[in-house]
Amino acid sequence: MGDLVGLDNLVANTAYLKAQQIDRNELRKQRLYLTLPKIKKHSALMEEVGIKYESLCEEQPIGKKLFQQFLLNSQNLYAATAEFLEELNDWSLGDDESRKNARHRILAKFCHPESMSFLSFLSRETHRMCNESDKKCMDQLREATRDFLQGKPFSEYLKSPFFYKFLQWKEFEKQQITDRYFYEFRMLGKGGFGEVCAVQVKLTGKMYACKKLDKTRLKKKGGERLALLEKEILEKVNSLFIVNLAYAYQNNTHLCLVMDLMTGGDLKFHIYELGKRGIRMERVVYYTAQITTGILHLHSMDIVYRDMKPENVLLDGKGQCRLSDLGLAVELPNGKLICQKAGTTGYMAPEVLKQEYYRTSVDWWSLGCSIYEMVAARLPFKDFREKVQNEEVTRRTLEEDCKFEHKCFDAPTKDIIGRFLKRKAEHRLGGRLGGDPRSHVFFKNINFNRLENGLLDPPWVPKPNVIYAKDPGELRATSEVKDIKINAKDKTFFQEFSTGAVSIQWQKEIIESGLFDELNDPRLNGHGCKEGWKSRMCIIL
Repeated sequence: MGDLVGLDNLVANTAYLKAQQIDRNELRKQRLYLTLPKIKKHSALMEEVGIKYESLCEEQPIGKKLFQQFLLNSQNLYAATAEFLEELNDWSLGDDESRKNARHRILAKFCHPESMSFLSFLSRETHRMCNESDKKCMDQLREATRDFLQGKPFSEYLKSPFFYKFLQWKEFEKQQITDRYFYEFRMLGKGGFGEVCAVQVKLTGKMYACKKLDKTRLKKKGGERLALLEKEILEKVNSLFIVNLAYAYQNNTHLCLVMDLMTGGDLKFHIYELGKRGIRMERVVYYTAQITTGILHLHSMDIVYRDMKPENVLLDGKGQCRLSDLGLAVELPNGKLICQKAGTTGYMAPEVLKQEYYRTSVDWWSLGCSIYEMVAARLPFKDFREKVQNEEVTRRTLEEDCKFEHKCFDAPTKDIIGRFLKRKAEHRLGGRLGGDPRSHVFFKNINFNRLENGLLDPPWVPKPNVIYAKDPGELRATSEVKDIKINAKDKTFFQEFSTGAVSIQWQKEIIESGLFDELNDPRLNGHGCKEGWKSRMCIIL
């Protein structure tokens, strides 16, 4: 029997690894006769999509690309504006020396009346700003360009075949998502409400993790509200440093959340299971910078994470880390406070343990504990594998000082941990009076602008032929739930939960897979315009 289980594990692991080696040519052959759908109800779709410039031309990846293509295929001024924005983006991601040189080149090309690419909509005040500070000048130029694009260019875009093409993509995006949309592979983990397995989108080859929530188990444990809150928060976030939601759907037995697949394992595994316990300092700094950026993204939307710990930080196949498991996250708009006890023993801030009112400061305490653990392979107030009551850990957290006995604790690391572990929340690093964590000397070698755009190489990359997860046979089985009846109210909730594709993540997937380029000829399927489209250049297939 054991041999058969081992064989099953081998087969599951082999299929899972093979699926990640996508054959792009084979995918293209499968999609050869695929076309975008015709728009069924134009007015209803327009009402759903809206006509907000920020959403249509900046936030949605496909909308952004099509608007850029519209500009490049229009009059010279519009095309120059598109080129300017592209060069401005490249400038913002460069180092200090390259930015200085690029700034002079950009100003000469786009801000001088003699230039072929002169942006004639710029005001005299904007021209004057060009002689002032580097960042102030570029910010002013960006805003002036944005103001210009929201006017006549945007109005013309809404009447163009490029926008009609965008509406076709939105129609495609609305397709019903079911199990048939994916191939399913090995189980990756199990939890209180179900299991997590690897899946692959048939159309694009993109790999994801599918979190399956058992409907009867959810109802028995009263977990519907928590599941919905997690889904709604995941839909709102869009960060390189948080596991993003791509699809939400249901089948007969489960609610399914399809999220980024993280093949590199969690940080707890890396601390305790890979070689010598603890993580190399170079990696600690890099991961902490990414975690900090992810936490700040949540806080910018008034979301408190409340479960920051290495076990919830996952690495992707490129060695980048992301926050996961937002089941305890809570949204606190308009300065709202909460006093609910939530989190994991050993990582909870004093104000949480004492059930005092708190906001975002609790996440910085937990990050301080996590940095300590990455370095020392133990918690500040609990040793590795120490058998101790939760009450004692609470007492230590509230009364004892943090000790730095591990040899790898250097001065910047001690200082940042100490600042995160301030018992007065307002004085904590990241708190109201504590300052921005990103400015701490601990991060002196991190360029956060490049980090936030995914341009800093990670210090460690997972091996593609290694699975950083337990074999399916080692994962504990969940007991069967009996005598739970699903009623009409439950079915209504399940239907509301199943919203299909998440726009931004789905559009990213379509672009990254090459499908966008394959179906993007604006002349295909008609464009809904009575008059022909007049362009300053040919659209090359």
